[in-house]
Amino acid sequence: MTETAQTEAKPKIHVVLAGLMIAMMLAMLDNMIVSTALPLIVREFNGLDHFTWVVTAYILGTTVSTPIWGKLGDLYGRKTVFLTSIGIFLLGSALSGMAGSAMLGGPQDGMVQLIAFRALQGLGAGGLMVGVMAIIGDLVPPRERGRYQGMMAGIMAIAMVAGPLVGGFIADNLSWRWAFYINLPLGGVALLVLITQMHLPKYRTEHRIDWLGAALLSVGITGLVLITTWGGNEYDWVSPQILGLAGLAVVSLVAFALVERRVPEPILPLDLFKIRNFALISGVGFLLGFAMFGAMNFLPMFQQYVQGASATGSGLLLLPLMFGMLIVSIGVGRAITKTGRYRIFPIIGGVVMTIGMVLLTRLDVHTSRFEMGAYLVVLGVGMGFLMQTSMLIAQNSVEQRDLGAASGAATFFRSIGGSFGVSLFGAIFSARLHDQIVVRMGAQAAEQFGSGSGAAGGFDPAVLATLPAAARDGLLTSLANSISGIFWWAIVFAAAVPVLAWFIKEIPLRGTPSEAPPDAPAEAAPAAVAPGR
Repeated sequence: MTETAQTEAKPKIHVVLAGLMIAMMLAMLDNMIVSTALPLIVREFNGLDHFTWVVTAYILGTTVSTPIWGKLGDLYGRKTVFLTSIGIFLLGSALSGMAGSAMLGGPQDGMVQLIAFRALQGLGAGGLMVGVMAIIGDLVPPRERGRYQGMMAGIMAIAMVAGPLVGGFIADNLSWRWAFYINLPLGGVALLVLITQMHLPKYRTEHRIDWLGAALLSVGITGLVLITTWGGNEYDWVSPQILGLAGLAVVSLVAFALVERRVPEPILPLDLFKIRNFALISGVGFLLGFAMFGAMNFLPMFQQYVQGASATGSGLLLLPLMFGMLIVSIGVGRAITKTGRYRIFPIIGGVVMTIGMVLLTRLDVHTSRFEMGAYLVVLGVGMGFLMQTSMLIAQNSVEQRDLGAASGAATFFRSIGGSFGVSLFGAIFSARLHDQIVVRMGAQAAEQFGSGSGAAGGFDPAVLATLPAAARDGLLTSLANSISGIFWWAIVFAAAVPVLAWFIKEIPLRGTPSEAPPDAPAEAAPAAVAPGR
């Protein structure tokens, strides 16, 4: 960034930050709010057989587009690209809220429309997270960046709790369509602030889009996401469908790697992985996503079914997690800004997160809400050490011209890790729940309550209330043990985080955004900088 651009940007950084925080909140809140509204959507459209696609389509759109948005920002300027991603997200939100309405032909095609519009919304969401991180990288030098990224981690923590609360309120008091319409006024405010107040430097590069690489990457990622979504659920792991998808994914990703080595402006520069810290922190991000998102997906289920909390109440019960993550994230950000040291934080975070997972293996039908809250504080503290520190290390490892690609790759690996974790842990949970019910209640009960829609219906509080006490206790004990067992698997991935983090080098944080990182590839030339826009 030029001296003039820095001078212009600094007085407005807090105003711009507010707009960025709103945009990030949109991306973080959406899936959590929609998950709460899904039962209402299923009832209106009679779409139980396809309801998982409402979530899958969004995840697929987000995961596929994240690295592409990052590279587009490097090529064409982050402001224009970021505002475009917000616009696409809001368009997808509006159309999702209108799905199945009289204006679009009525409810008979409502579920199909909603799935398509959610995919569009996910394409926009892919640009929100990577755009926020890359823009902060443009405005703030790495030495100061920890403070602001700590605040972003706090926003993520708040969203984890606010999502179920807002979703529960909408489910109880409004139409499910407001789960999507709520994005429109928030997004409008973010657009207004960012259009009028955000001025970024423009880094000149050749405007060549690697369309073939983008297509191959999209096909490969789509195959992987579908494997993790369908495997063990819709199809057996060794079915022709899953094996075919695996073959398609492998061929596409190998071809992608070959293409990226030959094009002048690759979507995901493979040379970045020659940088030690970037490669290591990408692995940490994958493991973090795998363990954190994969395991945390089951906490609301335990709180609602085993502990009897409402959808809104389960959000409140996650407050200890939020506070642990929020306080530590802000503290770590300030410590990095003050000392310039960061290597120790992902190591500590991995250890503490592993301890939190170990504690959560103790969950059973007798676990009190206070006891679970204490476990969640520990898990939140571990996450607070990791969430934004990993992004800071990734950005500090590369040159400014590759900031968007690096931010996109870091977000991508965390996202794909979370997708794999949710799928793998979901398959393990289903198999374990079936076995647990067989042991306590017999094979017939396992067929009724241990799989598919029968499980969802069987654990509905209204249904549980009608069952004999012995049957109810058997179901809840089976569910609690199945959920606690998931955290034993999460320990494996969480424990690998500090091991990888141990090998990260303590490279000094750059004092200005344009300063080259010490271990960047020698052949990479710095990009020219134009005056701030």
